[in-house]
Amino acid sequence: MADQEILDSIPHRPPFLFVDRVVEQKERGIVCARKFDGNEDFYKGHYPNAPLTPGVLLCESVFQTAAVYLVKKARAAGTADFENRTPVLCRVENAKFKSMVFPGDEIFIEVSEIDELSGFYHMSGTVKTARGVALQIKFAITMLDKEPARQ
Repeated sequence: MADQEILDSIPHRPPFLFVDRVVEQKERGIVCARKFDGNEDFYKGHYPNAPLTPGVLLCESVFQTAAVYLVKKARAAGTADFENRTPVLCRVENAKFKSMVFPGDEIFIEVSEIDELSGFYHMSGTVKTARGVALQIKFAITMLDKEPARQ
């Protein structure tokens, strides 16, 4: 289960929450962790005889980690309106899958801010397991005003 710090930072909730805890806060980045216990439903259909964590979910763990970083950065800066904004992915580039992530693995997700331009945060992310790097990716996120609930 995710730490309250994560739940207070991003809107994602199980079963679509892929960050459990903050490991380290950095000046221009953050490291978070996620343990895949093997009981997640997606393993039932993603190579069921040899379960493998979907790469798109590893990417999502990076994007959620970046959202945690941006919200924590806004809070630290005293940005008054962060409660009315939500981090949204707007670009993905250069995703490189280097190794597989299996049930039972704990991943460490490191996100670094490259630069910010006109409200777009250009970032890089790395996912590692005990065996080494699983994913490297570059992407951009922006903070959008929250919309009223759709009916």
